[in-house]
Order: sequence, then C-alpha cells, then structure tokens
Amino acid sequence: MTDIATPHPHAAAPDAEPRLAHFPVTFFATVMGLAGLTLALHLAETRFAVGHIASRVALVVTILDFVAISVVYLMRSVAHPQAVKAEWHHPVRLAFFPAVSISLLLIATAAQAESPVLAGVIWAVGTALQGILTLAVISGWIGRRPFQPMHISPAWFIPAVGNVIVPVAGIPLGFVEVSWMFFAVGVIFWLVLLTLVVNRLIFHDPLPARLLPTLVILIAPPAVGFLAWMQLNGGQLDALARILYYVAVWFAAFVVVQAPGFARIPFALSFWALSFPVAALTLATLRYAALTGSALHEGFGLVLLAVLVSLVLGLVVRTLQAIVRNEICQPE
Repeated sequence: MTDIATPHPHAAAPDAEPRLAHFPVTFFATVMGLAGLTLALHLAETRFAVGHIASRVALVVTILDFVAISVVYLMRSVAHPQAVKAEWHHPVRLAFFPAVSISLLLIATAAQAESPVLAGVIWAVGTALQGILTLAVISGWIGRRPFQPMHISPAWFIPAVGNVIVPVAGIPLGFVEVSWMFFAVGVIFWLVLLTLVVNRLIFHDPLPARLLPTLVILIAPPAVGFLAWMQLNGGQLDALARILYYVAVWFAAFVVVQAPGFARIPFALSFWALSFPVAALTLATLRYAALTGSALHEGFGLVLLAVLVSLVLGLVVRTLQAIVRNEICQPE
C-alpha cells in the first residue's frame, strides 16, 4: 500500500482528474477491516445476548463503503485504464486486487443472519471472482517478469486469505466441495508464501517504513484458517484447529514486539492492514473461548474486541482527515 504521499505545503492542489487516476485498489482494505469488525461485533453480541444493533450498523457502513469505493474505482478504470494497468503490474498493489472478492465474501458472511438468500448470491459472486483473481495474480507473479526479494511483503498473503475465507460462509450455505477446494488451495498457497516472506524478512533488507504495518497480515491466514477449519470439520476442536489458532496467537505476539516502530511512520492507507487481521484473531479467540469454556480466552477475546473497535474508529478518523487534507490519491 505505497500510495500515500504528503504534498508539499506550497504545492498547488491537484485537479480532480489526476486524483481519480491515483485512486488505489488498496482502498478495498477498508472494507475488509469494517467487515471484520462487523463479524466480531455480531459474534460478541450473540455470545452475550445483547441484540445486534451495533453489528447491523457496522454492516450497513461496510456495504456503503464497498459500493462507494467500487463506483469510484470503476470510474477510474474507465477514465484511466493505463493507471489501473500500471497498478496491476505493481509488485505490492497486485496482491490487493483480491481484496475486492474478499470484501464480497466477508459481506456475504456478515449478511447470513439477515438474508441467507442474498448472502448466498453475494458469496457465489465473491467466490467466482476470488478464483479468477487468484489465477490472475499467480500468473502475474510467475509468468511475466522476475520479481526480486525486496518486492515480497506480507501483503502477498492476501490472495491466500481470500481462498481460506470461502468455507467460513460456504459451509453454512451448503457449498461443501467448493469450500474444501478453496481451503486446500489457500492453505498450501499460504505455506509456500510464508516460506518466501520469512526468508525475505530474515535474509534481505528490512521492509520499507510504509509497508511495516503489513506485518500484521501474518496473523490473518492462520486465524481465518482456524475459523474455516471449524466449519469444515463440523465444529470439532481437534489438533489442527488448535495449531492454527496458536500459530495466529504467536504471530500476533511477534507483531506486538514490532509495533513500537509503527508509531514512527506517517499515516498511510497501509495502516488499514492492521484492521482485518486483528478482527480475524478476535473472531478466532472468541470462538475458541466458546468451544473450550476458557474464561482466560474469553477475556483475551474481549480485550481484542476493544482494541479492534478503537483501531477501526481511529483509522476511519485518520483516513477522513487525510482526505480533507488532500493526502489521499497522490502520486508516489
């Protein structure tokens, strides 16, 4: 998400056309974060039987955010196709194109309680698009030009996360075989990319400052994998489920150790990378607590929920401030 540049204080304000040309696909990460918050609120509301007002409000905001970003990005695609093509060939932003399909899958998951039929339609569209984008992104990685180790970042996990999300709503909706297929591909894809990303982090130059928040994405695949596996295996807390959950917890601990470095980085859209992984870990922890009856895990889940709510609210405020200050949609 290397798309935020702070303009020179005496520079002339760009006109509408260049700003539209620089509207990044990474904006869809905001939808992922809002959808994750929606799901976490709904799970907590169900656990404590307090009604679903907050999660319904969050769902409406998520859908409106998705529609608004989709309309603007479609306008950009029509008005500036070369800019979209350049973004597709960008070594970091390429991985964010599946955020579109992931947003649909998350909205479908959140909408199940309100309208299973509509959720099924959205899920089917999101799953088909996820399959297309997974093939396209992988082809973009291996079939066009050689990438250097410096181009690899945790953002490359995003296509894998999308595949693993499919069963979370797919199993309740009755799409068993499709869910297994996407889960299998997503897990293998995650393990391959995990090896590459860890190799890059250890043996090559540190991540650029603006990409440092993407380290949090390390949490998402195992946390979402836990949620998906619980759907696929009938809700049985077996050995694989425990492994996936605790891998997510330890990746979170690793990120916390690195977190002080985040405070020194100027705000960028890359900070939205913090939101969905925290939401995924919150969901996994609350689900794990319900399955084990562990008060410790339940307390941890509630702490994570409070962190998630504060984080998303802070990101929304800071993003709106950046828009008002013309810090968004600037050339790199």
